[in-house]
Amino acid sequence: MNRWDELQLAAFEGKIGRRDFMRRAAALGITTTLASGILASSGYADDTPKKGGTLKLGMEGGSPSDSLDPRTYADSVMIAASLAACNCLVEFDSAGNPTGELFESWDVKPGAKEWIFNVRKDVTFSNGKTLDADDCIYSIQIHRGETKSPAKGILEQIKDIKAVGKNQVAITLADGNADFPVILGDYHIIVVPKDFTDWDHLVGTGAYELDGDPEYGVRLAYKRREGGYWKPNRGNFDSIEIRNIQDVAARTAALQSGEIDGCNRLDARTVKQLMGDANLQVVRTKGTGNRFCFVTRVTDDPYTNKDLRTALKYAIDREKIIESVYNGFAIPGNDHMLDPLNPFFNTAMPQRKYDPDKAAFYFKKAGVSAPLELQTSEGAWGSAVDCAQLYQESAKKAGVPLNVKKVSGDGYWDNVWLKVPFCAVYWGRRMSADQAFTQVFGDTSDWNDTNWKVPEFQALLKQARAETDQAKRKDMYWKCQEMIADDDGFICFAITDYLDGYSKKVAGVHPHGRYDMDDNRVAEKAWFA
Repeated sequence: MNRWDELQLAAFEGKIGRRDFMRRAAALGITTTLASGILASSGYADDTPKKGGTLKLGMEGGSPSDSLDPRTYADSVMIAASLAACNCLVEFDSAGNPTGELFESWDVKPGAKEWIFNVRKDVTFSNGKTLDADDCIYSIQIHRGETKSPAKGILEQIKDIKAVGKNQVAITLADGNADFPVILGDYHIIVVPKDFTDWDHLVGTGAYELDGDPEYGVRLAYKRREGGYWKPNRGNFDSIEIRNIQDVAARTAALQSGEIDGCNRLDARTVKQLMGDANLQVVRTKGTGNRFCFVTRVTDDPYTNKDLRTALKYAIDREKIIESVYNGFAIPGNDHMLDPLNPFFNTAMPQRKYDPDKAAFYFKKAGVSAPLELQTSEGAWGSAVDCAQLYQESAKKAGVPLNVKKVSGDGYWDNVWLKVPFCAVYWGRRMSADQAFTQVFGDTSDWNDTNWKVPEFQALLKQARAETDQAKRKDMYWKCQEMIADDDGFICFAITDYLDGYSKKVAGVHPHGRYDMDDNRVAEKAWFA
């Protein structure tokens, strides 16, 4: 299959949007007339955005302790809330490739240490200030130094950052990183004016602005900015409402009744029924969704024992969870972060499977007698308790005593995650191997939830980051995956499909290569037909 055939197939399958398709077609020398004809036959015939209406979204997650301070984001509610009002430095297209946003373009010198980023001109914040290089630098710097920002670890590589006039930013890295624009596309790095601190009254360059004070854990409301949005054909709704609806059954019922227009993370057990509803549409992103995990902190007893960690990895029946909880809308995880669509995914690693004999062997070898306690909650993700209970059953058959403690969903990410030795966690897709490994397993990352810090791994990760020979880089990342799966406390048992639900009246919704709800930008990208 040639590149043009691949592009057409992607259009027919709904994997890319109209703009991406036309841009890529032009790059291949395809005429506008031919490309438009393909789009029409692909179901994109009426792809002209319309203005107006109030988009109401129901989303899993959120807490009364939330904040629009990007250094505090722990789930997709606040990510979507921030992207309604703000832009990032780098955006990702539907295939997951980094593209210019407020950093319009960039240049890099050989060795990938010295970068020049060009700041988009004639963009204004909702308070009227014109965007400049200092705003971009400030928005990066708040995630460095003395901070608990999840982005701190991935930005440690910056050696120097400075403005080159009003519309350029020069960044020098300690070591080369060919994927550095991917790092700057991290969703925590939203752009705000220099010295901005009033997070409850967020000021950004996005399509919308806050309408009233945020009701964290309940709802956030927005109105379209006066004067138009700098991105053509985006920011089409008059207003936006993001509602926190933790229970998946409640989200689904609200969608079916018309109370909301869209929701994320449909229940895989009931999604086929929704697919048959003439008033609804389901957007499915296959095999790149959330990584659902149970994690042990390797510095907390008894999880300092590698044999115990190994026993726990063999004691979980991944296939049963995927069948029972996710109705087949998932693939087994292999105890690291990468999925098969990542170019550096280790295809030679055997998929770890449920093996009660091996689990029993390693558990006995570990010499642990007291029951283990796994803390979980619907606040982690909607089906986390169901997954934990099935884990408990399979572990029991292997002779591994596992107690499941259900805790409150309110404040789960503040009070349980990173605080207790064994708990439930999910991770969204990271667009590069380096970003995934640095943020989840890096020795300087505040989100290293297993507290696994191995000098050999960190050295290999640093080497791979700077390597320009892709074959050598592949070998390094393959080794990284093997080290994590063998030694870490990271039990990644499933990588789900993203399953979003929308009213048929919502147009312009597509799968995305990074995250659900069109990379949490559906408010910006969609419109009412």
